[in-house]
Amino acid sequence: MIELKAPAELEAMRAAGLIVASALKNVTEAVRPGVSTAELDEIAEQTIRDAGAVPSFKGYHGFPASICASVNEQIVHGIPSTTQVLADGDLISVDCGAILDGWHGDSAVTVPVGPPDPADQALSDATRSAMAAGIEAIRPDGRLTDISHAVESAVRVAERADGRRYGIIREYGGHGIGRAMHMEPFLPNYGKPGKGPRLRVGMAIAIEPMLTLGGEPTEELADGWTVVTVDGSRAAHWEHTVAITEDGPWVLTAP
Repeated sequence: MIELKAPAELEAMRAAGLIVASALKNVTEAVRPGVSTAELDEIAEQTIRDAGAVPSFKGYHGFPASICASVNEQIVHGIPSTTQVLADGDLISVDCGAILDGWHGDSAVTVPVGPPDPADQALSDATRSAMAAGIEAIRPDGRLTDISHAVESAVRVAERADGRRYGIIREYGGHGIGRAMHMEPFLPNYGKPGKGPRLRVGMAIAIEPMLTLGGEPTEELADGWTVVTVDGSRAAHWEHTVAITEDGPWVLTAP
């Protein structure tokens, strides 16, 4: 079942989304050489709790932290650690979620540590542009894979502009969200348009492309969470929670 929300419920999700946006803003401002990912986690959790919400991630299937902090070849689900200390030239993706009054918000950003490497910056920009294209593809009575196709098409446009190939991660993608963090439907970041469930007013979907500078194969580390590129290439991850309204998409996690 795909959960449909009333307007007041989407407003409640917007409140949760604004807390996530605030947490990511504070974390982004703290990213610098010498800072550990555990310190970033503390900043996010404090921001969320000070706003009267609770972290979505902490305790989720046993996950031990309030953010996923994925550095360089880590794609998603990186566990914050006191021993993971950021250095000049690193690239970190931070995924964050919050629950307020039973409603979830979920968003992710990718941030360079120090002056960005041009290839890393292009990767992050391509990922963010793909997310934006997916958001723009949302139309009531459209199909789910209209979003998927828009994401993939935007990646191909970026490839031509940047003169390089980007790997689109296939095992992971977007998802429904609302009273739970992960709900139906699953949203691939590639595919032909016009397939899957119809997009209905009141649906909320987390749109989250993940791209690499190399290939698409992934593997999960022994910690049971951290997903990395098999070839060691760097990855980027951008995400917003988006509601479908009669007027089109409403980005609930935008500041």
